[in-house]
Amino acid sequence: MKFFLDTANISEIEEAASWGVLSGVTTNPTLYAREGGRLADFHDHIVRICEIVDGPVSAETVSLKRDEIVAEGVELAALHPNVVVKVPTMPEGLAATKALFEKGIKVNMTLCFTVPQALLAARSGAAFISPFIGRFDDISEDGSEHLANVVHALDNYDFGHKVEVIAASVRHPEHVLQAALIGADIATVPMATLEKCVKHPLTDRGLESFLADWEKVKNS
Repeated sequence: MKFFLDTANISEIEEAASWGVLSGVTTNPTLYAREGGRLADFHDHIVRICEIVDGPVSAETVSLKRDEIVAEGVELAALHPNVVVKVPTMPEGLAATKALFEKGIKVNMTLCFTVPQALLAARSGAAFISPFIGRFDDISEDGSEHLANVVHALDNYDFGHKVEVIAASVRHPEHVLQAALIGADIATVPMATLEKCVKHPLTDRGLESFLADWEKVKNS
């Protein structure tokens, strides 16, 4: 399973890339604004991310009408070959995805929650489909079950183009575990979750034991 970082923070992206585990990034203007960025500089920021990450960088559209989504998507895709246009799952989004697909532009269809939505997204030409896990937890439903249903359903069919499933709204290592066992292609995670995935109490104890033993060896 590949890891995408869900952020607009350059320092986080550089750090994750230095680990050798980063396959892509998903971001949007809201995440950029949280970093203190101005909307007018968002495109330049996308280019900066693409210069760091050797993989797909999903940049989200903000328009809700198909023609506007397509125009925005064409503009985003022109920024860098790594850019994937992020489009919400809705009728206007499906129509825009079809148009972008026909232009050779890859789309990540986001805010996907059901198998029918995922099938429609794949049929419209989406290269990536992002079922959300964490938001089901918010309403006391099992997000991993919904993700599993999407993965299983999409595996049943040949859509004529490559479709990858992104486990989105991943909030803790347990979500990563579930996504990996289900067979999702990608998990998109915030940096805090990626850091938690590296840590374990037994690893910490092992390191402490190693350091203590090494000190004894050095002082003997």
